[in-house]
Amino acid sequence: MHVLVTGGLGFLGHAVTRELLATGHRVTVMTRGRGNRTPPPGAELVTGDIRDRDRVADIVHQGEYGGVVHLAALTSGRDSFADPLSYFDVNATGTLNLLKALDAARTTTAPAALVFASTNIVYGSQHHGALSEDLDPHPESPYAASKVAAEQMVAAYAATGAIGAITVRPFNIAGAVGGVTDTDRARIIPNVFRAITGQLDYVTLNGDGTAVRDFVHVADVATGVRLALTACVPGVCQAVNLGSGVGTSMSSVVAVAEQVTASRIPIRRQPPQPEPPNLIAEINRADIVLGWGPSRSELSIILTDAWEAWLCGEKPSR
Repeated sequence: MHVLVTGGLGFLGHAVTRELLATGHRVTVMTRGRGNRTPPPGAELVTGDIRDRDRVADIVHQGEYGGVVHLAALTSGRDSFADPLSYFDVNATGTLNLLKALDAARTTTAPAALVFASTNIVYGSQHHGALSEDLDPHPESPYAASKVAAEQMVAAYAATGAIGAITVRPFNIAGAVGGVTDTDRARIIPNVFRAITGQLDYVTLNGDGTAVRDFVHVADVATGVRLALTACVPGVCQAVNLGSGVGTSMSSVVAVAEQVTASRIPIRRQPPQPEPPNLIAEINRADIVLGWGPSRSELSIILTDAWEAWLCGEKPSR
């Protein structure tokens, strides 16, 4: 299958592209600007901004893709409060532009398969227990709201029979593939590594660090995305969680990181914050729909892979 991956030079996009290439797919990566990043060997590269409707239409028309993996997005809940319009422009209107392009490129051949990467953030913080896909979305930031809007557009278009779609909702993606790891300064694992290497003075934990989150290896998520492409059914859109199904406290992340890196990690504790105590994925549907389960999402594996990639990469000093 010829697959278009939007946002294919990002952390997840790199892993997805490698996974698709390794399983025999032809891959074209679409990126707004490459900087010093390059796609994995064997992938084609096209430049285009997801907000540019005409350019997106040209790329889709020329590629004759059998499948599309839509990853291009802005992803910071905190930043979205300061710049909500950009988040809706990229995440919602950008998805609309892609759907319009797919609609314009329709032929008499089988409808395209679309995998849309949403986020577990759409569930909000008011639920208790494992989060299942049957829960109603409860967006609490412009970022989450923009993803819900995009999910709804994908589902509405799929319902016409024009495409088959699966919306994946990854939880906290971490680890590394092909030497590429997460460097987001808002996330605990990159900040643990920054504290170890002297780029930060300490890691900040809220209260006693007992807030629990679901960490999933980027390689597992990439496999889930690849399986979703072949599980799409024309006229149907399904939402599928991609998580480990296991909860890990913030203090456990620090403790396991100390074991993996053989380093002492300085910690500064802040007063407890009004944050959800427990956000864990229910992953039964991923098994049923995709035949998927996490195989590399044990915390020690995630941290080992991420640390090895971190040491090999060039990181900015303070």
